[in-house]
Amino acid sequence: MKMNKAISDLLNKNNGIIKASDAKLSGITNKELQNLTKKGILERVAFGLYISSEQFSDEYLITQYRCPKGIFSYETALYFNNLSDRTPLKLTLTIPTGYNTRLLKEKDEYQFYYCKEDIHELGIINVKSPYGNDIRIYDKERTICDCIKKKSALDKDIVLSAIKEYLSETGNDYAKLLRYAEILKIRDKVRQYMEVLI
Repeated sequence: MKMNKAISDLLNKNNGIIKASDAKLSGITNKELQNLTKKGILERVAFGLYISSEQFSDEYLITQYRCPKGIFSYETALYFNNLSDRTPLKLTLTIPTGYNTRLLKEKDEYQFYYCKEDIHELGIINVKSPYGNDIRIYDKERTICDCIKKKSALDKDIVLSAIKEYLSETGNDYAKLLRYAEILKIRDKVRQYMEVLI
């Protein structure tokens, strides 16, 4: 069975990923998706989510498709911001308080943190996943603030090493760091680290 043009176009538009809901809007039935899966042309990676079998499974991109409000944060964001060389054991995401996602049940793979809706989008940037797809993470300054705020729940060595790395780099935006710290109500803590480590 060959892939029809509508499916091919959706896969090209969405980095080799197709949502059943998008397929339906393009006039593609679930039966067609199931048939392509049986033939090995598509692979079902989650409920209502398929990828081209020719594509490597990008866990970061798939995670954000499955949890649209999830922003990669803490250890995962440290890794992508080059503030830690340790690959995270679990993907760490921040979601708005009260937001529900099926991924919450998959505790072996994901670690979730909550924040208020009004600060959820503070410091979001797009970076490339290891497979070259756009994913959303928090920038360096938001990540440093988050890690200082939740230091007791994280690996203290990773956090301290990341803070030292950030403060030793040239060109980082300390004004932004302090602005975020003010919004997140940890300005004094951040200033203490800056005074000791700079």
